[in-house]
Amino acid sequence: MGQKNNLFLDKKTENSIIKRLRSEGCVFAEEETQLLTSEARSIEELMNMVEKRISGLPLEYVLGFTKFCGLRIEVERGVFIPRRRTEFLVQQAKVLTRPYDIVLDLCCGSGAVGAAIVTDLKKISLHSVDIDPVAVRCASHNIIKIGGHVHQGDVYDALPHSLRGKVNIIVANAPYVPTDSVKLLPRESRLYEPKVALDGGKDGLDLHRMIAEEALQWLVSGGHLLIETSELQVAKTFEIFVKAGLIAKIVRDEEMDATVVIGTKSG
Repeated sequence: MGQKNNLFLDKKTENSIIKRLRSEGCVFAEEETQLLTSEARSIEELMNMVEKRISGLPLEYVLGFTKFCGLRIEVERGVFIPRRRTEFLVQQAKVLTRPYDIVLDLCCGSGAVGAAIVTDLKKISLHSVDIDPVAVRCASHNIIKIGGHVHQGDVYDALPHSLRGKVNIIVANAPYVPTDSVKLLPRESRLYEPKVALDGGKDGLDLHRMIAEEALQWLVSGGHLLIETSELQVAKTFEIFVKAGLIAKIVRDEEMDATVVIGTKSG
């Protein structure tokens, strides 16, 4: 956790910041002001952070972190920002993970999913993978301190051969936005988050196919593959799992608007 400072903000300055943030479209201006104030070490740094925020930079990049599954996850500009709905993916993976399991987090981004899975579980071997060097650098800050390993490369190609057939849990929040729909995403995502973490190809499922098709080669018997998808695409993701030889099922949380397909390698 970051060390809290004691920066005092008089009411007039606080209200001025709230007003500026709200005028630029920040819906939670009061909460954002409190967060920025708690992280700034001086009034000058605070005002600099405010300027970055009203320019459109996502709050998480301004702060340098986000909260995910109760953890403080470091994020830097150019790294995909974990969404709250992905906490459902973590919940499902935790149910299936046992002590001494090997957990593989593909398309890991900041490393948030893997970090959240292993934080409350003991003696888990975590391997996180991303193709983007910026993501790998960021994930390293979040993963290595909890004993995990971070690899740079294209999904399974990045892994040591010794893991083949020994992985218990494969989890992935791979990009699943169809190419033509990327332009419809919120402005902050389109302008600041890496396209490689958003664009899933023509139908959004290129990475789902790539991950599922090789999963059986890496999983132990009875091992599981879990991939986040959208409600609109879940039927196709399910078909991809079945075609790859996995026993598949769909789990959904309406409140979080979260959908996960779980595939199991038969024993």
